[in-house]
Amino acid sequence: MAYRVELTARASEEFRHLARPVQKRIVRWLEFLADDPRRPGTKQLEGHPGLRRVHASKDYVIVYGIVEGRLLVLVVRVAHRKQAYRGL
Repeated sequence: MAYRVELTARASEEFRHLARPVQKRIVRWLEFLADDPRRPGTKQLEGHPGLRRVHASKDYVIVYGIVEGRLLVLVVRVAHRKQAYRGL
């Protein structure tokens, strides 16, 4: 059962400003998350029970939530690991 992946306006803007090779890695991970949003390598965020994260590369993180009733993966941040958790 495949999930639909949507990016918030903030995540979409962050994605647009990434270098093309990083964007390709992010897209690959978004495809993985559409198949299984709880796949190995993803973790629940401490202090944010509705959010999970996955390191899409050494330096970039995807922060997302899962909306089970709609089979939706909602990406809230796509950012460098130093910036990803600010303002959640």
